[in-house]
Amino acid sequence: MASNNLVIIGNGIAGITTALEYRKLNPESKITVISGESQYFYSRTALMYIFMGHMEFENTIPYPPDFWKKQKIDLVFDWVEKVDTNSKILKLKNTDNIFYDKLVLATGSISNKFGWPGQDLDGVQGLYSLQDLELLEKNVLNAKKAIIVGGGLIGIELAEMLHSRGIHVTFLIRENLYWNSVLPDEESKLVVHAIKSEHFDLIRKTNLKEIVDNGNGRVSGIITEFDQKIECDFVGLTPGVSPNVSIAKDSNLPIKKGYLVNKYLETEITDIYACGDCAEIVKDDGTSKIWPLWYTGKMHGEVLAQTLSGNKTEFKMGVFFNSAKFLDLEYQTYGDVFRDRIGEKHHYWQSEDKNHSLRLVEKEGVLIGVNVMGIRYRHRVCEDWIKNKLTIKKVLTLLEDANFDPEFSKKFEPEIINKFRGAL
Repeated sequence: MASNNLVIIGNGIAGITTALEYRKLNPESKITVISGESQYFYSRTALMYIFMGHMEFENTIPYPPDFWKKQKIDLVFDWVEKVDTNSKILKLKNTDNIFYDKLVLATGSISNKFGWPGQDLDGVQGLYSLQDLELLEKNVLNAKKAIIVGGGLIGIELAEMLHSRGIHVTFLIRENLYWNSVLPDEESKLVVHAIKSEHFDLIRKTNLKEIVDNGNGRVSGIITEFDQKIECDFVGLTPGVSPNVSIAKDSNLPIKKGYLVNKYLETEITDIYACGDCAEIVKDDGTSKIWPLWYTGKMHGEVLAQTLSGNKTEFKMGVFFNSAKFLDLEYQTYGDVFRDRIGEKHHYWQSEDKNHSLRLVEKEGVLIGVNVMGIRYRHRVCEDWIKNKLTIKKVLTLLEDANFDPEFSKKFEPEIINKFRGAL
């Protein structure tokens, strides 16, 4: 039987999807969503466009304020400080305690910090939340030079944001190539090309040692592991994110890196669940996995609503997918695209201008992975290629079905097909 009082902590994509899907299945149940970050659900991926002046915050809110009342979903704008799992009570910072019958933890992520001296100085921050965006506005006032520590998606977004304000950006990354822990070398080199095209500086194979205080509690520069000092007015810490499990303090909530859940997103505590970035799913073999992606958070919410409603449903990842944008270089990845694995064969094409590429990965004669850069491909088409275990030869006959890029439509397919067929 469905819960009479479902409480969800977090109003990101995972929490809100859970609430909306659960409401469809349970028209009369009470639903409460708690968030101290924002009063209403908004598009987190649009934070950079607010800063750059392309959008107002109001434009990032997909539902009007009266939508929640019509859906009979109560919104509480506050921070949860403690979960009392014995009495099923949530202790809030500014408002009255809330009782729950079932509780969903959808608390998202926080920016990583690794104990660097000076990491808490004024002018030093990560970028994840609405509060981070507000802090950024203060921290970059009159700034001329910025250091971004870390080579991931958030780092490249922050660089573009700062660049829009005329602030010179220097990246400090520990890898040889940008985001090389995820991307194969060739795609990483395309990202490096895009970075240099924007006249950003890129310091590779170098770790941060210390962030320098100007004597008044504000950053004035950094020192690398090689004792090189670089002056700056702002430091962006973007070496990834970690699950936000802060409310697990002083509670018996089971955590490792994230909240530990089974394949149904249930914790070991009756009536408590977790989904989205903060959920660490324990597999049948005892290993665990966190999926800190927007679309997996949405999938979590969809299956969890079923389980909460009495229809126990397992989360199944299916064909992996992610997308991003590196400055003007769009990127999509499907399935398994790794390097140096026995039994795999990689087919790679790149345009002369270094702005477009395609990688097809095969194993045992069938497609298992796709990387696309600078060309827009249809999600469902690429996913079906992998699901249906098509051969590379068959995929090449269907490339035009995948391409829906209005600017470069069908432009590169003949060249790609000729190259790949020659290698088959």
